[in-house]
This record gives sequence, C-alpha cells and structure tokens, in this order.
Amino acid sequence: MDFKPIKAKKIYEEIVDQIKGMIARGELNPGDKLIPERELAERMGVGRSAVREAYRALEAIGIIEIKPGEGTFVRKIGNKPMTDIMSLAVLTGKDTLFELLELRKIVETEAAALAAVRRTDEDLKEIKNWLEQMNQDIENANLGDLSDLKFHYAITDAAHNSLLTRLMNSISETMKQEMKTARENLYLTPGTPSRLYEQHKVIYEAIARGDEIAARSAMLKHLSRTEKELKEKLILSNLS
Repeated sequence: MDFKPIKAKKIYEEIVDQIKGMIARGELNPGDKLIPERELAERMGVGRSAVREAYRALEAIGIIEIKPGEGTFVRKIGNKPMTDIMSLAVLTGKDTLFELLELRKIVETEAAALAAVRRTDEDLKEIKNWLEQMNQDIENANLGDLSDLKFHYAITDAAHNSLLTRLMNSISETMKQEMKTARENLYLTPGTPSRLYEQHKVIYEAIARGDEIAARSAMLKHLSRTEKELKEKLILSNLS
C-alpha cells in the first residue's frame, strides 16, 4: 500500500480521500484488511487521532468495517444488495455533487415521466404534501433541503418501479448531504427559494395532469438549472 504524506489542513479528509482512491483504482479490494491505525499514522506522518477519525468516517458511510479484535476491513459488497454497491460507487467518485446531479438527470427525468403515467391519487397527495411543506419552509426562512429531498423521493415512489426505488435509496445519504450543500450555495442569491419552489410546482402540475412529456421536461430543466447555477457559484467563489 503506497500511502502519501499528508500536508492538507483537514488531515482526516485527506486520509479518507486516499483510501477512497485506492478502492476506486482497485489497489484495495472488498475484504482487504487495512493496516492498524498506529502504523498508518506513522507512514503518513500524522497523528493517530486523525487516522481514527478517518476510519470512523469511512465506517459511517459504509466503505469499511471495523471488527473489534480483528482489525479494519474494506467492506465486502459481492453478496450485498444493489444499494450497497451503488452507495460505494457514488462515495468513491470525484466531484460527488456534480456527478450526483448528472446521475439524477439520467434517473429522475424518466422517474417523473413514469410518475405522470402511473401515479395514484395517494402518490399525488404525497408529492403535493412535500411541495406545500417546501413552500412553508420558504415562508419560515428554513433551508428546505428535507422537503426538497422528500418531494423527489415521492416522485420516484410514484413511478412504481422497485429497482428505480432501490437505486434512489442507495444514494439517499449522499443526496441528503449534497442537497443541503446545494441549497446553502444557491440561497446566497436573492429570490432563489421562490424560484426553486416554482420549478418544483411545474413538475408537480405536469405529473398531476398525467403529461409525461411535460413532467420529463420540467424535471430536466430543474436539475439542469440547479447544476448551472451551482457551477457559476463555485466559479465565483474560487475567484473571490
């Protein structure tokens, strides 16, 4: 295992990134045992507490498994559900936020189209409920990331495709984290909360009408605009 010295300020994050990279490149495989905390700390030239924090973070997101008395292992996914495999694929990638948005454009545009055709009255009620909660969040000056997430998941459920639902569930934790990041960045621009609400309202109305073409188009426009605005925000942030 060829670990590199750590120089960044957030040391544990650098350790996490290196281990993720090794897994992505196949240098570490499911079932492989990681070296002990003390030894890894010595190799990287960092404190043992930073390694411990990195291991805990990796365990929390399901990439490694810490077995008391045995050691730390890369989590086995060969016989695990598809959700584990999808989670690992997303979490070991680079630029997770934009990769996630790309994945969502691929998946959720068709989910919206299917929902327009297959949704039940109960499905529609659930989607509308989260849309109204989103509006209430705006009135209360809340971030609204949870109602946003629930709105999108309600649409996925309304598509009535079990594999699609499992795929979305597999990245639920990543979506929750990244959606909060996205909204925090987008809310820096005045008028953004109301604009996001209106985009979601158009999606809901298309699904309510049973218009699959309009639902697909509305979802794609929403996710594409979000991606564009986020990139602009990050570019400005890097320049400042």
